[in-house]
Amino acid sequence: MKLTDVLQRLWSYLRVYRGQFILSILATIVQTFAQAIEPVILGLAITELSANVLDIVNGVPGAGINYSYIAWVCVLYFIRGMGFHGGQFIGQYALTNVVQKSMYDLRNDISNKASRIPVSYFDAHQTGDILARMTNDVDAITNALQQSFIQLLNAVLGIAFAITMMLILDWKLALILIVTIPISYFLAQIILKKSQTAFQQQADALGDLFGYTQEQLSGFTEIKVYGKQEESVSVFRDKNARLRDHGFKASFISSLMMPILGFVSNLAYAVTSVVGVLAVLAGRLTVGNLQAFVQYVWQINQPIQMITQLSGVIQSAIAASGRVFEFLDEEEEYQMPVSNTLPDKVAGAVEFDHVRFGYDPQNPLMTDISFSVNPGETVAVVGPTGAGKTTLINLLMRFYDVDSGAIKVDGVDIKTIPRSELRKHFGMVLQDAWLYTDNIMENLRFGDLEANDYEVMEAAQVANVHHFIQTLPGGYDMEINEEASNISLGQKQLMTIARAVLSDPDILILDEATSSVDTRLEQLIQSAMDNVMEGRTSFVIAHRLSTIKNADMILVMQNGNIIEHGNHEQLMAQDGFYADLYNSQFQKQEQPADIHMSY
Repeated sequence: MKLTDVLQRLWSYLRVYRGQFILSILATIVQTFAQAIEPVILGLAITELSANVLDIVNGVPGAGINYSYIAWVCVLYFIRGMGFHGGQFIGQYALTNVVQKSMYDLRNDISNKASRIPVSYFDAHQTGDILARMTNDVDAITNALQQSFIQLLNAVLGIAFAITMMLILDWKLALILIVTIPISYFLAQIILKKSQTAFQQQADALGDLFGYTQEQLSGFTEIKVYGKQEESVSVFRDKNARLRDHGFKASFISSLMMPILGFVSNLAYAVTSVVGVLAVLAGRLTVGNLQAFVQYVWQINQPIQMITQLSGVIQSAIAASGRVFEFLDEEEEYQMPVSNTLPDKVAGAVEFDHVRFGYDPQNPLMTDISFSVNPGETVAVVGPTGAGKTTLINLLMRFYDVDSGAIKVDGVDIKTIPRSELRKHFGMVLQDAWLYTDNIMENLRFGDLEANDYEVMEAAQVANVHHFIQTLPGGYDMEINEEASNISLGQKQLMTIARAVLSDPDILILDEATSSVDTRLEQLIQSAMDNVMEGRTSFVIAHRLSTIKNADMILVMQNGNIIEHGNHEQLMAQDGFYADLYNSQFQKQEQPADIHMSY
């Protein structure tokens, strides 16, 4: 995205709170102005005191310290200090409110957008990249706005006010300092560019070293067995030396910033002092104004260093903003005009009527899929990897819409039904059991947030997991950790089945997850699945063909199309593709890892 587009989009969030935003800018202007007039106010006192001392030394009658004038300057300085600190507090407080509220709105928009984006987007993008846009990129914007904006505005205004005050005091002397501004900025940019490259190399070297170390530690036994300790240590030393060299280069180059810019500032300071003293001796400049000029040297060069240091942060924030707004601009799920509704409970009749679909419309995966399922029937879907089993379920759930044909539930075309209304009639138990960080009770209640504790426990009993939960520390109050690694895979699967039972769906979709568990647990999970399927229309993606012998209909898929269908006995009698798959599994029962179909 272009810089102007990014700034315009950011302003669309900030302008909602433009009153406080303008207040923060005005307060920052007051703060910066108060800082800019400090040298002039101090100069007034210094000029008066030097004149008083000179009069005393020269023996001028009645000469003395003008305490009333000095007191007046002190009061003026106090008022200036109140303005500086008050403006600083109000500006930061108001901007913090604006940034946090606007980023709150941005995060809400991202969350809402994620619920409207089609599944195809998540299929085509890495989860880590999406999470980075939602978290790291938004944090980069927040930090740049809250921490860098005020500093940047303060730096720009500080330079502008300092130059203005110097021009008012003595425009000839001011030219000396004005010339140093582009010199300082140019030198700082050179250093920053080279240091950023060096820091990136250091980060890459550090990541390489960490990755190698982790790899070697995880394979420590194999390294010992094959006697590769010397080679491992040698490679580590090389990578460690590379990190050392890049680290030295990055630190050294970045450390050059202050001495080089300090040299320019000191040079300007020296020239200003010499020329200023000559101006004082010539009577063109007072001692106090000379002191003010010296302070303005630092008030100009310090903001230049700050702007240079902030440029990298600002550039990162602009890049992050572009990534976030690209996500917000993604095409959303197409919403067809709603013309039908479903009753609160459906019988569960499902029909695929000449369905055609392809992830790429030019290369359809399914060309003509037709079958009917009566209410309460169990349909098993089998076939090799890439056959279209998951696609069939995705179309039924309207994660994708068909290119032609129709899918009907109780005779109603699902394209004419809002997705949210359609999906409330479905329950899914996926192969990858998902639990979130909370106690077991709340994880199960996810199936029906209105369910009471007794109903949750009843669902757990149906899913054959109630007894196991009671044996855990804390029972239903036990906390599931972040990776849900404090319970076994099989027990997680049973909990997701209990969640489906609690939701009481009219149509159930099961992606069997018994291939990686032992025989006893497989039987327990199968029993739980039989309980939840009872009386419901069910679709089962089968991994072990032995688990679907009692299905009312078995759909055998290959290359996106149904090549065989019927019950187990019918398909075995045909002695076709299904019979070959079934027989091949039971001919190698002693090698379970080889008999599972891949999906």
